[in-house]
Amino acid sequence: MARPRQFDEDRALDAAMEAFWITGYEATSTQDLCDATGLGRSSIYNTFKSKHDLFERALARYMERKNGEMRALLESELPTREKIRALLQRTIDDECAAGADGRGCLVVNTCIEVSAHDPSVAATLERDYGARLESVRAVIESGQRAGDITARTDAGTLAHLLIATIGGLRVSARAGLGRAALEGVADAAMSAF
Repeated sequence: MARPRQFDEDRALDAAMEAFWITGYEATSTQDLCDATGLGRSSIYNTFKSKHDLFERALARYMERKNGEMRALLESELPTREKIRALLQRTIDDECAAGADGRGCLVVNTCIEVSAHDPSVAATLERDYGARLESVRAVIESGQRAGDITARTDAGTLAHLLIATIGGLRVSARAGLGRAALEGVADAAMSAF
């Protein structure tokens, strides 16, 4: 009879997500994952099969959480223009918060570090981007119908612009760009809407 697991898999997955988020996929060793989760190597490999599998599950968990936060904002009662600005402001606030740890966004970090040489992760990132794009595009279309967002530019193009701006803000913040400059970028992006 198999011995039942003596640990909380969700907690272990959260701890692994934090480890990958702080250090990146390549730099996070199996020992780092053991230290972060409190699990032994055999428990990690019996539960998650491999470092790669654990990373993919941690990335999916991160995407689920962050996309849920984004959807909650997009489904709020705010006018569309305010929703868009709030997404940009949330990004700036996350990156510039007192005590911000400089780890950025796990999705952006993974795009930069892993996607070019890992087709499985690249496909996950592509699906995630597509889901975010459709959510944002739908809100922009609604704002265009309501007259809150310019109709001179295609909603899909504006949705790509917003997602690219959010990613660019995160990368720029990690490169040392301060709050005032990031706010200027967000203001300039808003002029397209």
